[in-house]
Amino acid sequence: MTAYYSSLGMVTSAVLYLVAMAMHAAEWASVRTSRTSRTRRTKEPATVAVVAGGTRSDWESSDSEAAPARTRREDVLGRMGLAITVIAAFTHVLGVVLRGVAAGRAPWGNMYEFVTTSLAIAVLTYLVLAWKFGMRWLGLPVTLLLTIGQGLAVTVFYVDVAELMPALHSVWFVIHIIAAATSGAAFNIGGIAAILYLIRSRDEELGGSGGYLSRLPSAEVIDRISYRFLAFAFPLWTFTVAAGAIWAQYAWGRFWGWDPKETMSLVTWIIYAGYLHARATVGWKGRRAAIVAIVGLASFWFNFVGINLLVSGLHSYSGIQR
Repeated sequence: MTAYYSSLGMVTSAVLYLVAMAMHAAEWASVRTSRTSRTRRTKEPATVAVVAGGTRSDWESSDSEAAPARTRREDVLGRMGLAITVIAAFTHVLGVVLRGVAAGRAPWGNMYEFVTTSLAIAVLTYLVLAWKFGMRWLGLPVTLLLTIGQGLAVTVFYVDVAELMPALHSVWFVIHIIAAATSGAAFNIGGIAAILYLIRSRDEELGGSGGYLSRLPSAEVIDRISYRFLAFAFPLWTFTVAAGAIWAQYAWGRFWGWDPKETMSLVTWIIYAGYLHARATVGWKGRRAAIVAIVGLASFWFNFVGINLLVSGLHSYSGIQR
């Protein structure tokens, strides 16, 4: 019964993330519509004010009484998206906890459990950023990630509760997974920021297209946000690899064996090490740094999901029949 309610919580969260994504998409579309309609009616320059956390206020104009109404509509849509995300996060975390209760262990024994736990940490991180630092502008890409990830988890990756494989009975396995899931959440936020940087910088180069992009922080600020998250995640990922090596020594009698997941973890580490090294030594910023960050995120997800599905190895714990 506990496993059933865990699954119900996971499915509910996937549906709510989809609804939240729709709310944020409507928010983006609403801003673009209101800005375009006002531009047609007035030639007066709009003003943009920077508010807490790097977000931007809505376009202000002396045009008509419709402008405040539109501002309220956009804000309501954004707040609804955030509120629904909070409810989804609650059901998501509850689902993870109940999965652990049903299994009688930490809920990290297969890919379904890895993915749902990592996404739970990612959504909690986003909610803190949105409430405390005014970064609700991350709402659409984050809920898109959550919708896809949680949707795949409950449909493609799902497996029934089962006992842990003998090799997973180690405290270093628990440490390894906690570090991997936490660094993964930071990699995802940093990677999303890198994608938004490319979009925002292009918008600035074109002179600003208006709409929701005008409410994002400047490209320079987004680049700095991306860097800070990746700089936080990299030491944790380094520890993840080291803890995994200690676990491998316990489980298989060797620290490193060039297993596919071990190799891909090293590739991911090298990409992010190159990213940080280039920023620290030759001053890489902007477009080149963002591209490397996105490549690193793709490498992380291929390691996290692709290796389990496509390659056989000692780390093939997805539980999915291939």
